[in-house]
Amino acid sequence: MSQSNEAQLLRGALIPASIVGAISIIVAVIVKGAPGLFGALLAHFVVVIYLGIHILVSKYSRNLDPMSTMALAMFSYVSKLFFVALFLIAISKLTSVEDVHRGTFGAVTIALTLAWLGGEIASFTKLRLHLPLPEKS
Repeated sequence: MSQSNEAQLLRGALIPASIVGAISIIVAVIVKGAPGLFGALLAHFVVVIYLGIHILVSKYSRNLDPMSTMALAMFSYVSKLFFVALFLIAISKLTSVEDVHRGTFGAVTIALTLAWLGGEIASFTKLRLHLPLPEKS
């Protein structure tokens, strides 16, 4: 039984992100100690939630018409930006620099995002998509 396209994309994105994530946690703990660990863990949470929602939206919008798909995609994008902004404000207001290292958070977020997107792109190129061709006139 074959997996859905979304499951293949999610798997293709999670594998490199997990590898980069494990390495980043180890490096963060060695370089910055506990604040680096908490920064790296928060970065993992943000990246997996933020980028995982995209795959979930694409799964549920598969059978919608193009206008509904675009509206759902735009709503998803704007809401993700809003909630990430709220999350970042909450981190900066509710945690101290001694508890969560901000530089580690930023560096791990960038590394995980690049790994996730690279894995998702690589798995997308391996999908066997059958698109209908336009009729000859």
